[in-house]
Amino acid sequence: MLRSLFAGISGLRVNQTALDVTGNNIANANTVGFKSSSAVFSDTLSQMLTAASAPARDNTLGGTNAIQIGLGTQLAAVKTNFTQGANETTGVATDMMLSGDGFFVVGDGDNKYLTRAGAFSFDASGNLVAPDGKLVQGYAISGYDADGKPTGSAQPGDDGTGTGITHDANDTTGLTAINLKMNQAALDDHFGGADPKPELQSYTIGSDGTITGTYSNGERLAIARIAVANVQNPQGLEKSGDSEYVSSPNSGAVEYGVAGQVTDYGQNGKLTTGALEMSNVDLSSEFTNLILAQRGFQAASKVITTSDDILETLVNMKR
Repeated sequence: MLRSLFAGISGLRVNQTALDVTGNNIANANTVGFKSSSAVFSDTLSQMLTAASAPARDNTLGGTNAIQIGLGTQLAAVKTNFTQGANETTGVATDMMLSGDGFFVVGDGDNKYLTRAGAFSFDASGNLVAPDGKLVQGYAISGYDADGKPTGSAQPGDDGTGTGITHDANDTTGLTAINLKMNQAALDDHFGGADPKPELQSYTIGSDGTITGTYSNGERLAIARIAVANVQNPQGLEKSGDSEYVSSPNSGAVEYGVAGQVTDYGQNGKLTTGALEMSNVDLSSEFTNLILAQRGFQAASKVITTSDDILETLVNMKR
């Protein structure tokens, strides 16, 4: 069979994949926190017809180059673009976006996921949750001094400001689901024998991820701090659906910290509340890629039909 026939088939295959990737990007143009992807092609193994030769030592003959024929193309990678998406102001207090590097951490039991989609809300039990019900992770404040300032948190080595970090993907020490009543023991100790006990009236979320509650006695006390994680190689993360990612052997260990913190992987982004990070899909680029993939598919199909015509001519020569 003709080599061009199989090269054409490989062209159809990879351009179909490019159409799939582009179609997914366009479909998620309005998905909160979505990161676009791009298909990268590479040529396949080339068939060696004649190997290269060196020039003759007596300079009577020059060297010759190798003669090779390519056998088509293949998909080399599908790369995720982690550039910052635009700011969409919502005014909802629990909507958050990260300006800069890092991911929010959500969990369902022992499993932890990373996401840039900060469309969170509090459920009936006071848990801060993602749209799919996963619990947003953070660090609880474990105590207060006489002035109401935090004296520590659940995170090891922390001074109460939530700046300690862990570096092991399997070490989530200190991480816990954020709940408006998660520091009840510390509150009971701080309020002492007050009767009735002050109740939470409202809350605010700062740019460093600190959730501060205002209580019925007028005190403003930190409740928790939202966790922000990062990895050495974000493109090595694996997508797990729901705009979430999990670590892989090539992403590097997950480094858990907080917003604005300088870590081994750089500085984590700061939080903006009342806003969401929009998809970073550029529709003008995607429609251009759509045209390129379409034309590539058409050209590859033309190679196949032309090869078929040649084979038909060869078959008809016997008639």
